[in-house]
Amino acid sequence: MVTISFVGAGSVEFTRQLLRDLLTFPDLPDLTISLHDIDAERLAVAEALARHTAELVGAKPRVLSSSSRRAALEGADFVVNMVAVGGHAATLTDFDVPESFGIRQTIGDTLGIGGIFRALRTFPLLDGLAADVLAVCPDAWLLNYTNPMAMNLQYLAATAPRVKAVGLCHSVYWTVRDLSALVGVPHEEVDVLSAGVNHQAWILRWEHEGRDLYPALDAAIAADPELARRVRVDLYRRLGRYPTETSEHSSEYVPWYLRHDSEVERLRIPVRDYVGISAANLAEYQGLRDRIAGGGSPLPVPDEDAVEYAPQVVHSLVTGTPRTIQVTTANHGLIDNLPAGAAVEVPATLDRLGVHPHHVGALPPQLAALNRSFLNVVELTVAAAVEGDPAHVRHAAMSDPATAAALTLDRIWDLCAAMTAAHGDLLPPALRAEVR
Repeated sequence: MVTISFVGAGSVEFTRQLLRDLLTFPDLPDLTISLHDIDAERLAVAEALARHTAELVGAKPRVLSSSSRRAALEGADFVVNMVAVGGHAATLTDFDVPESFGIRQTIGDTLGIGGIFRALRTFPLLDGLAADVLAVCPDAWLLNYTNPMAMNLQYLAATAPRVKAVGLCHSVYWTVRDLSALVGVPHEEVDVLSAGVNHQAWILRWEHEGRDLYPALDAAIAADPELARRVRVDLYRRLGRYPTETSEHSSEYVPWYLRHDSEVERLRIPVRDYVGISAANLAEYQGLRDRIAGGGSPLPVPDEDAVEYAPQVVHSLVTGTPRTIQVTTANHGLIDNLPAGAAVEVPATLDRLGVHPHHVGALPPQLAALNRSFLNVVELTVAAAVEGDPAHVRHAAMSDPATAAALTLDRIWDLCAAMTAAHGDLLPPALRAEVR
């Protein structure tokens, strides 16, 4: 029997999709689904949802739940982490405090001031999770969905190198699927090579039956001027390769867009977009909770093909079915012109023996330059936590392209102090100290 533990299972919509994908593989052996959340109400909803999902797809897993993380991890073969420390309230802090300093954000979960502080309040959770994994399921694969992906994986590599951790994100999949639809080619027939860092990777090659599809994309953009009014298309036209994350995300990782009213309008950048998404997720959870409490049926099981990576990892490692997906992992000889040991996103082969990241070589220099700016912020944020040095929090913010473009150094330090005060006990104690 294969045991998959879900940490942060109260993220019920995400849990539902992952379970649907897992439980519809006909050749997986008997599964134990072990659910954990610190919120008892959310945990109960997740358990009800898991049982309902299994019933609808005709599966019969063993479903367990526990408010004790260590108990939920006991004997796990795979651990799926999707915790959002602080929830919606912390997300509002990540937007509202920087906004009072004149900082615009769209998503705020990967880089920038929002990403830095999201990481700092997530690292203590990762400490405890890694300790529990090593204590009760040391051979398990830790499959991380929690953002900021690069910061979290680089932190785990620094503090818990014995944990077999990989980061999973579907941005490359959806980018290729959408681009292929745009040029009229079935996405399942294309060949793709993508690499970089999570949320700022690049489609290096994109072909159909040996034909480069980039000229078809150029023609589609030329035929529709509205397509050019997006950040990722603007970046593609200037850099020569298409970025793998949405325009909302991509606008935050560079200094050129969010500080300018004209660019926000020209490229239709939705400032504070994730605040609405987070609120909608909360409302969706509350509606599902109320339906279950009232004896109603939960939402229907999604009927789309399995697209999430965690179920594919489980299936390949258990059955030996080979696949290639994108993973975030430490850069040990994978991308030649990015820092050694940094968290990078590359293709990886899956099979019964494990997860095997591919050597990509060197990125085009203009792409590597942007990725190095991104990774500077990652490195300093991780250093702040590993060394317990609150000055490095300020150094990370100073190095962040969008923050540095908008604020003076004094204002950056004042913003870090305000964010530290606002997040309070969610941050590691050593990083709450005043820095002059």
